[in-house]
Amino acid sequence: MSEQTQLIPGNSLLTATPEEGRALALKIARLTIKITQPDAEVRERLRPDYANDASMLIAIGQTVAAEFSIIAAANNYWSWFSPSEKD
Repeated sequence: MSEQTQLIPGNSLLTATPEEGRALALKIARLTIKITQPDAEVRERLRPDYANDASMLIAIGQTVAAEFSIIAAANNYWSWFSPSEKD
């Protein structure tokens, strides 16, 4: 693993909004893939394989969903939002 790659950007799972939490989940998932396969050329070469495989795309979505679930829990599910802000 690269010493320079910070796996939790800003070293915090706290976000101001669910939208920011979702963006953080996507970023963490992408960083996980980058650490798992550090060779950018290999990642680029593999991209068409998973881009055209429904099972792999579903797995990517599940990974992001798992990350988002952890972030939501860390943020107390953004319980301070008023009902109008939840829409």
